[in-house]
Amino acid sequence: MVARCGRDTLEGDVLRGIAVVMMAAGCLTAASVRGKLATGEKPVLKTASGEAVRLFGDKATMKVLHDKRLRDADFEVAGRFRASGEFEVGPIHEKSMFVHKGGKKLLISYWCEVCSIRTYEPGQCMCCQEETELDLKETIDP
Repeated sequence: MVARCGRDTLEGDVLRGIAVVMMAAGCLTAASVRGKLATGEKPVLKTASGEAVRLFGDKATMKVLHDKRLRDADFEVAGRFRASGEFEVGPIHEKSMFVHKGGKKLLISYWCEVCSIRTYEPGQCMCCQEETELDLKETIDP
């Protein structure tokens, strides 16, 4: 084990301190929001307190947020609040969207039964072109 001191430690401490101050000031607003998903032209998450939080994200994320099979689901998204009050969902590859069901937090995925291909956005299978099925999973095996 090597003890570190001097410049490397000081720079790390300063950077951690800056991050803490920025988070406290609301500049870095990593968060998660949970509520009922209202799909539509502009997807909204209706929280238990009655707040309506407008959601947006990358193209694949928006496909999930518009999936009518998820309408009124107990939905959770991870990402960050923007200055506008809108919530930017993390990119699709970060797996930032979940459904709570039966006391479990389930990852949203889509499955083609014919080709055994899993994706993370709704649509046609890349192989057979059949529509993929919504497949909520506790974990995704590598």
